Amino acid sequence: MAELSLTHVRFSPRRYVSGLGLAMLLAAAALWLSNQPAVAASGLGALTLAMIAGIVAGNTFYGRLASCDAGVQLAKKLLLRAGIVLYGFRLTFQQIADIGFSGVLTDLLLLSSTFLLACWLGRRVLGLDRDTVWLIGAGSSICGAAAIMATEPVIKAEAPKVAIAIATVVLFGTIGIFLYPLLWHWCATALPGITPAQWGIFTGSTLHEVAQVVAAGHAVSPETENAAVITKMLRVMLLAPFLLILTFRVGRSGQRNLRRISFPWFALGFIGVALFNSLHLLPTALVNEFNKLDNFLLAVAMAALGLTTQFSQLKKAGIKPVLLGAALFVWLMVGGGAINLAIQHLLA
Repeated sequence: MAELSLTHVRFSPRRYVSGLGLAMLLAAAALWLSNQPAVAASGLGALTLAMIAGIVAGNTFYGRLASCDAGVQLAKKLLLRAGIVLYGFRLTFQQIADIGFSGVLTDLLLLSSTFLLACWLGRRVLGLDRDTVWLIGAGSSICGAAAIMATEPVIKAEAPKVAIAIATVVLFGTIGIFLYPLLWHWCATALPGITPAQWGIFTGSTLHEVAQVVAAGHAVSPETENAAVITKMLRVMLLAPFLLILTFRVGRSGQRNLRRISFPWFALGFIGVALFNSLHLLPTALVNEFNKLDNFLLAVAMAALGLTTQFSQLKKAGIKPVLLGAALFVWLMVGGGAINLAIQHLLA
């Protein structure tokens, strides 16, 4: 029995091959398609196309490919984080500093207001249980599924509630990938004073998942994408203090639960790479190769996210968690837009 258990936990690269291969195949197809003139003219970028391909595959034949799950999960988590760290080669310290204070202030206001709104709506209006409300609130206000998974051990939530929360934030974050670029074109006409960088701050401070922020910003412009990623990374780093406050809120032992606090180290890696890139120590040709690799890694992660976006999960969730997720999504767009405009006006 001991030998069987040891074999079970031993790392085996083979179990990841099929899932990684599928995600990479979809990503490669999306990258090729995005370079075709007709598709490029439509405004659909490689990351959005990878997400669409993943969703189509995820809700058709992927359910019958159980052997792919390990590799797809690896792509969705590890490769996404690697892609975000490498994204730092596109940025400099000056760009981070330009967004720094306004980005942190915007993120703080949106995190606290969104989570508190989730608590009030979920408990008082919809009558949902505390754990489901806190999980959806954390996912909506910070960084999607990653925040939900980090919150789960702190509040000891049951697995079905975790799955429901992830399904709701993935649903509305995915809608945001397609909606935000459309809103940009409308806002650029209605509010001509808004710059692509300001739209990037709005995107990074209001969309759920890191991958969704990258895709939505990429669909507008490189300037928007850069501002969105910086703002999102600042928002992701708020996960650790949020979990610390939540730990003391549930009244557990400080020493025991501090070990459970998750810190998003990849966000620090992203900032470190950007700072290194500001020194211009590497040849431009090598940095360009890093950026090409980064594009591919992010496309693979988007395809993997699409593969795991299952519409069947929403049927299990019921209407109330979906209503809560929808209300928070609307708040992030409308209230988040108002907060962004107010801060940009005050700091102008």
